[in-house]
Amino acid sequence: MFAPSHGHGHPCVAVDLNTQLDFCHGSGLRPVANLPGFLRGLQRVVDWIHRTGAPVASSVESHRITEVPPDGRPLCCVDGSPGQEKIPLTLFDSRCWVEVDNTLSCPTDLFRQYRQIIFRKRSDDLLANPKADRFFTQVRADEFIVFGVSVEAAVKTLVLGLLARGRRVTVVADACGFWHGNCAEMAMRQMAAKGAELISSERLARRRTGFVSVPPNGRERVSDSPVLRVTDPEGASRRNDPNGRSESTLPRTRSHAKLSGPAKRSRGRRR
Repeated sequence: MFAPSHGHGHPCVAVDLNTQLDFCHGSGLRPVANLPGFLRGLQRVVDWIHRTGAPVASSVESHRITEVPPDGRPLCCVDGSPGQEKIPLTLFDSRCWVEVDNTLSCPTDLFRQYRQIIFRKRSDDLLANPKADRFFTQVRADEFIVFGVSVEAAVKTLVLGLLARGRRVTVVADACGFWHGNCAEMAMRQMAAKGAELISSERLARRRTGFVSVPPNGRERVSDSPVLRVTDPEGASRRNDPNGRSESTLPRTRSHAKLSGPAKRSRGRRR
């Protein structure tokens, strides 16, 4: 392992967007159009993360059952639904969930205790979550490596937001899912024109970058988050109810821990 950069920063932070069952499984409510190739690229990125020890900042779409989708499609990633769960591939051993509650109370040094930080979001824009905005603005990182779903929405929005903040951004093109090829291609061009570097997962796999320290405690803990979920889904299917609505029948979580109220942050001993 190699040491973090000066000032307790990180050589890079991997940014995993919306890798959830509704988008990343063939039986989800809205699987991406390039699913097979996307999953191959995603596997290479995750292998690289495990090999290098890079910290991971993730997002999950989180919609209320009362919301009405603007495009008339089935509402995806509904709070508490199986399809909202992250795929097991992109869950790491030590992680915490950061909720959406319109406050800025999110420590920027969470990577000292956790390997993965997962932010919930209510819209395509992750930075619309004030905690995520504060975190990505202040976290010390030389580079953000972005991948996930979808190119034409969440990926493009976050990448352009980070570039506007003067951050260095790399997009792993074949580890990004999309629904519309033409829109995705245009989004890639826009990100590149603004200064993002576009690379393949194979090129990333050949990179050697500084390792960062991984929390020695493999237990999953909660910081600033009233809810903690551990998921290990196997297989999935989809059915339509008598009213013609599409209903996800993806498997529910096997291990589910729920904490009520705000959880206190565990204080780790600084080295």
